[in-house]
Amino acid sequence: MQTSNPVVGIIMGSDSDLPVMQDAKNFLDSIGISAEVTVVSAHRTPLRMVDYATQARKRGLKVIIAGAGGAAHLPGMVASLTSLPVIGVPVKSSNSIDGWDSVLSILQMPNGVPVATVALNAAKNAGILAAQIIGSSDTSVAEKLDAFKAEMNEEVLAKAARLQANGLPNSFDTNQ
Repeated sequence: MQTSNPVVGIIMGSDSDLPVMQDAKNFLDSIGISAEVTVVSAHRTPLRMVDYATQARKRGLKVIIAGAGGAAHLPGMVASLTSLPVIGVPVKSSNSIDGWDSVLSILQMPNGVPVATVALNAAKNAGILAAQIIGSSDTSVAEKLDAFKAEMNEEVLAKAARLQANGLPNSFDTNQ
């Protein structure tokens, strides 16, 4: 059951980040968590960023997912302005140094301004983590996450069985 008011904010420094950030929105949609998506640039629209971060809780958001490439200041700047959990998604952009600049910019936050950081371009993981944060106090979300994890487990077991069915040896015995 999807809520009508967004509870997760998904922001990005540029619309060119949308192909990566869409994965977070898609995951949240799949388990019924409403999310808003918009562009908020730390460098080009700093006042919009301040307004977004400082008003987020009042608007009902519970988690913010912030994706950024290059210097990637957006997640940390937003985290400095709100007490909501912020999940940073480093995005490998055209002006990036293989994405390392983005990863390190988001990861290396000073004490007092935490940003949970997922892997490069791993917006789906950011969506999962946002759901886990919400699921820590919402049993219906937690149950959907449990079902998601069980489905992943079954997919891996089916892949392992296919490998063995195709003649690959299996020396791993789960009954040991």
